[in-house]
Amino acid sequence: MINLARATDSDIAEISDFLRIADLTLSGLDSPKVHLWISRNETTGRIFASTGYESSDDGRHALIRSVAVDPELRRTGIGLELAQFAMDRAVEAGANQAWLFSRRSGPFWQKAGFTSADTKDLAVALAATHQVQLFTETGQLGREVAWCRQL
Repeated sequence: MINLARATDSDIAEISDFLRIADLTLSGLDSPKVHLWISRNETTGRIFASTGYESSDDGRHALIRSVAVDPELRRTGIGLELAQFAMDRAVEAGANQAWLFSRRSGPFWQKAGFTSADTKDLAVALAATHQVQLFTETGQLGREVAWCRQL
């Protein structure tokens, strides 16, 4: 089991660098609405894993985001553990539906119980989230692939 700690404001720059390498969205990482956790290498202190979510205004929907593992540790099961951790925290906060955007990692998310979803449905359920707002403003929403699952 991976040891995850709640990210703090002082972690955001390093998390941003880590997620940039994974080619994940950085929008809103510093927002109190975005809940993030990280794991650090005990020897180097460097982040090697992250996970998180952002809730809809009514709290029933969670946008799973920032699930990333150091490339050297991929295919070890850590990613699924990170995804489950974020979903468990979202359930504790009252969510009953999880959503996410992923153009490249569909097979991974299917292993975590997600199925293909309509991007417009995701955008309606999570309209106030940073990622949906960014993708809508930039026109990227139409190029995204959405996934969902019951929690």
